[in-house]
Amino acid sequence: MSEILKKLSGHGVSIWLDDINRDRLRTGTLADLVRNHSVVGVTSNPTIFALALSKGDAYTTQLHDLQIRAVDVGEAARSITTYDIRWACDVLRPAYEASAGVDGRVSIEVDPRLARETEKAIAEARVLWWLVDRPNLFIKIPATVEGLPAITACLAEGISVNVTLIFSLQRYRAVMDAWLAGLEAANAKGLPVAAIESVASFFVSRVDTEVDKRLDAIGTAQAAALKGKAAVANARLAYAAFEEVMGTSRWEALRTAGAHPQRPLWASTGTKNPAYADTLYVDDLIAAGTVNTMPEKTLKAIADHGEVSGDTIRPFYEDARNVMAALKETGVDYDDVVRVLEDEGVAKFTASWNELLDTVATELKKA
Repeated sequence: MSEILKKLSGHGVSIWLDDINRDRLRTGTLADLVRNHSVVGVTSNPTIFALALSKGDAYTTQLHDLQIRAVDVGEAARSITTYDIRWACDVLRPAYEASAGVDGRVSIEVDPRLARETEKAIAEARVLWWLVDRPNLFIKIPATVEGLPAITACLAEGISVNVTLIFSLQRYRAVMDAWLAGLEAANAKGLPVAAIESVASFFVSRVDTEVDKRLDAIGTAQAAALKGKAAVANARLAYAAFEEVMGTSRWEALRTAGAHPQRPLWASTGTKNPAYADTLYVDDLIAAGTVNTMPEKTLKAIADHGEVSGDTIRPFYEDARNVMAALKETGVDYDDVVRVLEDEGVAKFTASWNELLDTVATELKKA
């Protein structure tokens, strides 16, 4: 077992794998990561599933059965993805039980084409919750304006939610408000709030990608000096916002009723710019009560040469505020950055979902 990963986990960071495929399940490599590499959760998205389905023969038998039954493409995709998620939930069940339900979680996303359709997103979340039928499941719902009431509604029904595609600090506060409202409604109904978990997935590397592009266009020395700093600063200020909410009487009432915090989750933590350290978005975002979901490449990099030196968030709040102020002064429009990133995120996941459907259709014809 990697001592660095153990140390990271010891600082209160839950290590999750941002990947799932059937080969990983049937060969036991996921189980090995859980046993030997401190992995206590799994996240998925349409891009991951599209890639998994296009490689190898792991899905051949199921595809053949679906083709024989003349299942339509959408239902076939749902059958394939929920099968993998259910299996992964079973692999992670020991971590779920060892953490009293906090970790050991596996996430599946609602159809991203429903990101701006509240009622349909709620209906899809209910179906996925029922189909997978595992207590350690997370339903991923995007943090669009239309997604916020869906988050509240699902939590109010006892469905554990991974809120995804968060870029904006303002939107993150709205997400926490939606989470609190959902737990309050569940508690009012008499549901056991201790069993309802949630994480808020704050996307990291994409912020640097978009901001760096704008800094390059500005072209000044001041702009160049700010490259690679926006994403970490943004995430650190998100944790500051989380701490503020954890200090409110509203949260205290829910905590007294048995509720657990909605943990900040750092997503998109593989560096996109090769000039940056491949462990940047892990090393610089360490704090107790957080989750970091990593692609396997990043996980291996951390295990090999990660710099785990204690809390790298709370001591740097003022630095983060200074970075954001300097970006504004330089001419970077933060509100426009996060708007573009949300729109692109929804569009990318929708494109990946359509690619998944196309891949399923193609493979069904071969089966």
